[in-house]
Amino acid sequence: MTQISRAALAACAALALPLAACQKQPEDAFGQKVRAYLLEHPEVIEEAVVKLQQNKQAQAQEAAKASLAKFRQQLERDPRDFVANPDGKITVVEFFDYRCGYCKASAPEVLKLIRDNPDVRFVFKEFPIFGGESNLAAAVALSPAGMPKNIELFERFMAEKALDEAAIDRHLRAVGVDPAAARTGGATKEVQQHIADNRQLAMALGIEGTPAFIVGDRMVPGADMPAVRAALAEAKSGKLQSPGSPKLDKG
Repeated sequence: MTQISRAALAACAALALPLAACQKQPEDAFGQKVRAYLLEHPEVIEEAVVKLQQNKQAQAQEAAKASLAKFRQQLERDPRDFVANPDGKITVVEFFDYRCGYCKASAPEVLKLIRDNPDVRFVFKEFPIFGGESNLAAAVALSPAGMPKNIELFERFMAEKALDEAAIDRHLRAVGVDPAAARTGGATKEVQQHIADNRQLAMALGIEGTPAFIVGDRMVPGADMPAVRAALAEAKSGKLQSPGSPKLDKG
């Protein structure tokens, strides 16, 4: 059963109860007619549920705009983050976890976006939500040893089906990074604080899962790359802007 179907049934039940109680009052003919109509046309409830969900999404987007404006500097200009195409005029931000299946699925398109759009600053926000190896992968990528190879590590870590500790070390060595040095550097209080700050920022923005993309005042939850590309096209056309950042900046 789909989420909407369950919601529709719940809505039907919620409406049916008070209307059923109204049957005890013969004078409430209107209520009885409404109940009869809904029983004959349950699709109306599903339409109402869909509309309610759309309204909630619109409200969430409006709330997100206010939060994005408040935290714009931390989102786009944290000097600790790795940024691809740092001289780009438009900013895109991604919160991600190297062991997130949806992040892995969207990674090839993220890399293509970076390659094909040198005018786009792409900010990588390490947001490990699965613990264990996710924390380790984020830490070594942000370590002084790993940072110069960050984009290569992103591509390799995302392409690895089972990113365990052995795989992390193997990929570090493959790009010329000493695993021991990366682990030591990633364990410092500075790197750990960076990751903690990213988590706190995600919570402040209402981001609960990965990936999550931000373009201008638009937040795109999940691996919805068509929506990311559409938001980017709007930003390039001047329709999306990031207050407090260079014109058309976002992320």
